[in-house]
Amino acid sequence: MGTVGPMPSPARQLPFDPIAEARRHWDERWSGGAAMAAATSVMRAQQIVLAQVDEALKPFGLTFARYEALVLLTFSRRGSLPLGKMGERLMIHPTSVTNIVDRLEGQGLVRRVPHPTDRRTTLCEITDEGRELAEKATAAVTAVGLGITGLSDREVDQLFRLLAKMRRAAGDFVAAADPS
Repeated sequence: MGTVGPMPSPARQLPFDPIAEARRHWDERWSGGAAMAAATSVMRAQQIVLAQVDEALKPFGLTFARYEALVLLTFSRRGSLPLGKMGERLMIHPTSVTNIVDRLEGQGLVRRVPHPTDRRTTLCEITDEGRELAEKATAAVTAVGLGITGLSDREVDQLFRLLAKMRRAAGDFVAAADPS
């Protein structure tokens, strides 16, 4: 299976699940068809989620990465975090944090400020405009279910627990027994 493109329009929907079909062929030749189908489904689901969330964020001039950074700052006690801590929490490379903060700063949504006690550290601080935009953008992404559609609340919780279990096994994080 190659890279899957954007979600087909309703007029172009396939009359079958191509991932299930690929699994059938895979199982005829090799072992691990269930894992291949699950991995491909996760990747396709990610494309669907990102497409829907990006579409909801477009009117606000935000990408998902910039939106995540704004939300992270709104969750912080003081509305600011060191750039390094942002990278850890967002699970991205320091260069990516710098690029995200540069863009948000250019939009007037955050500002860089010196750390009050550590001269070597720069904080990223959300502005009032950033808080307002984060609220509006959150209403928009919530309205599209953050791209997670077709599942009940219980199924969404189950999906989260299963993916957290997989992420934990891959060493993504260490957590207590119950990830929720």
